[in-house]
Amino acid sequence: MRIIAGKYRGRVLRSPPDLKTRPTSDRLRETLFNIVAPRIDGETRFLDLCAGTGAIGIEAVSRGAAFVTFVDKSRKCCGLVEANLDLLDVPEDKTEVVLNDATEFLRRARKQESGWDLIYFDPPYSDDYKTVFREIAAPNSPILSPGGLFIAEHHHKTEMFDLIGELRRWRLVKQGDSCLSFYEKN
Repeated sequence: MRIIAGKYRGRVLRSPPDLKTRPTSDRLRETLFNIVAPRIDGETRFLDLCAGTGAIGIEAVSRGAAFVTFVDKSRKCCGLVEANLDLLDVPEDKTEVVLNDATEFLRRARKQESGWDLIYFDPPYSDDYKTVFREIAAPNSPILSPGGLFIAEHHHKTEMFDLIGELRRWRLVKQGDSCLSFYEKN
């Protein structure tokens, strides 16, 4: 896995030692960032839920995001994210790595004053997506900033919501067995 663009372009990331973690393909990552790149600047807060290797969040930092939060429930994945951040010498004040379940993390995040501008959610394809959607889409939820995007990666056979709570899907991108569903607040 390589960083596609930005400050760390071309740098190689460490991969997981087992097949339990399914990293987002370079091609799908490139498609994702071709779509969201105009929304990333020096003030963008990015949340990488179910971060795995951290490739998505690191790509966001490489492209100029101000701050990235990586969340994963696996201690090994959090260690891998930390190792990749250290490998690239990403400044510690630009990132945080949180060992937690995505839903539990979001429940706690509802108490924060400011949310994230871009949220990327890539759980194991067999997981139930509903609980995370409900946390982000809840009325008056501060998790997703006004004008922000929530992106869910899922298997192409998984039916996703067109509308849930305050979230409306405005774009669906299919690539191989994977899809990206893009949501905005209503």
